[in-house]
Amino acid sequence: MGTALVYHEDMTEARLLWEDPECEIESPERLTTALERLQQHGLEQRCLRLTAREASEAELGLVHSPEYVALLRGTQALGTRELQALSRQYDAIYFHPSTFHCARLAAGAGLQLVDAVLTGAVHNGLALVRPPGHHSQRAAANGFCVFNNVALAAKHAQEKHGLHRILIVDWDVHHGQGIQYTFEDDPSILYFSWHRYEHGRFWPYLRESNADSVGQGQGRGFTVNLPWNQGQMQATPECFAHLTQLLQVLAGGRVCAVLEGGYHLESLSQSVCMMVQALLGDPAPRLLGPMVPHHSALESIQSVRAAQAPHWTSLQQEGPVPIPSPSNHSPEGKPSTLLPGGSEFKTAAAQTAAALSSLLDQLCLQPTPPVRMAVALTSLGAGLVLPPDVLCEKGSAPQEETQAWARLHEALAKDEALTALGKVLYLLDGILDGQVSSGIAATPAPAAAATLDVAIRRGLSQGAQRLLCVAVGQLDRPSDLADDGRNLWLNIRSKEAAALSMFHVSVPLPATTGGFLNCVLALVLPLAYGFQPDLVLLALGPAHGLQDPQAALLAALLRVPAGGRVLALVDAESTPQLAGVLARVLCGEAPPSLGPFSMASPEDTQALMYLRGQLEPHWKMLQVAGETGGQDSG
Repeated sequence: MGTALVYHEDMTEARLLWEDPECEIESPERLTTALERLQQHGLEQRCLRLTAREASEAELGLVHSPEYVALLRGTQALGTRELQALSRQYDAIYFHPSTFHCARLAAGAGLQLVDAVLTGAVHNGLALVRPPGHHSQRAAANGFCVFNNVALAAKHAQEKHGLHRILIVDWDVHHGQGIQYTFEDDPSILYFSWHRYEHGRFWPYLRESNADSVGQGQGRGFTVNLPWNQGQMQATPECFAHLTQLLQVLAGGRVCAVLEGGYHLESLSQSVCMMVQALLGDPAPRLLGPMVPHHSALESIQSVRAAQAPHWTSLQQEGPVPIPSPSNHSPEGKPSTLLPGGSEFKTAAAQTAAALSSLLDQLCLQPTPPVRMAVALTSLGAGLVLPPDVLCEKGSAPQEETQAWARLHEALAKDEALTALGKVLYLLDGILDGQVSSGIAATPAPAAAATLDVAIRRGLSQGAQRLLCVAVGQLDRPSDLADDGRNLWLNIRSKEAAALSMFHVSVPLPATTGGFLNCVLALVLPLAYGFQPDLVLLALGPAHGLQDPQAALLAALLRVPAGGRVLALVDAESTPQLAGVLARVLCGEAPPSLGPFSMASPEDTQALMYLRGQLEPHWKMLQVAGETGGQDSG
């Protein structure tokens, strides 16, 4: 299985036939530029290319009324003046004689991608389509959108494949109200939209785009709006790689991506490439710049938590959610005229183009290392199943060099430990040199702590500027390790929660799936993003206590902020299944399910809240996960 790319060149046929500054940005070049960039970087060639088919009128009827479909069918025979007159009946829409054909191809591409993923023909994929769809409603075109491609794909997955739990994540500067309207009373569809809102002053100017619109009837709690209220969203192309990889840990990695908007051609094409790289399993580029959330962003997130807490018990565990007072710093006291292609939209776009171009100049698609994944395992051969492109590393660091490092610890004097150390050092050098993206090495249990100590020192001395060590099990932090900001030590499975410094953190291993998820998502991942490591050491030491799916999820998530550079050290007595699942997730595959969800225990929740309260003044990314209870929320 691989990644599908669904496309049809006929989708470039529809174009604006008259002057209209509002609509001219929705052009065929949106697709051709993105496809050219995919080809230039060799990404199209790595995908399974599928030629999009037209959605049938019966399939369109899953979302749209027969009268609306018939109206669109009739546009094929209209002249330019008639098309222009019809277009004026809708908000930010233009029709072309080819619109019906193009829109059916765009809708069909989403259906085809769903079929390919759910039948196992591919693991994931991207439908590169136009016109977009998420503003389109049952009987109305809107915001360049004709048929609601994603809503149709979700309905198709329900009707044809019998799916009962579908997550739709909508990343777009504009709210996808058409998808929300389609599923607002359907508890089998969880719709999450992140969009610019500006307190209702940003197009489409809808009250229901706000955080407190949570769905209707049985669907309450299954519509989640994250409204951005101040300034640009600033979702740079590499952000889309991170967002995609974080989503890939869900649903067994069955991700169907469908292009919606995007009208800055360079940014759009870069973003498409970043997303396809992520779908292919390539490491995401590390995010640059200070990782400090803006106050308005925290305010928006807190509003979402307050609105959703009555519907999700996992949000209720942290106690009552304070409802923030909305800041009213919207520019001027009037609605913005930032339509998708309006004149002020173009002015705002011009103002941000320089900043965006500067960011794009700094951005380059990082070539995948020659070896994506390597393993140096001694006693795990029997029963070990590895992905086909994993290198079984036979090399070892020079003997004299290995012996010099081994002198630091008596536990490394034995032949078995010395041999394992040589392999660890060799694999670590390959990662630091850019020849290997990630790796797994086995260490004898008596030498686990000593080997980890040497790996930390070696990494810091050989070019790692920021090294994150996540030590699980009976592994103590080296007593003389400098607390200089270049290394962050996080121990999981300690006896008690403690933050001896902002760079030395210990937390007990939670006893439930809910507690483990809270620990990873509300502590480990925010710390990792805040620290911005260029190397992660994940050490599963003696008595680490993690089940294989838990270890896989931890490795998969740590891989994202580190640009893929993860070295996992496992106990030589570990099962082959553990090494195999770690190898798969470090190659970009999805981790297995954690199993049935169980709520975090009060003790685990209290330990996590205590730690976050201690660390939040130093690590601002912890604020994103919600109130800690450690400070007055005001």
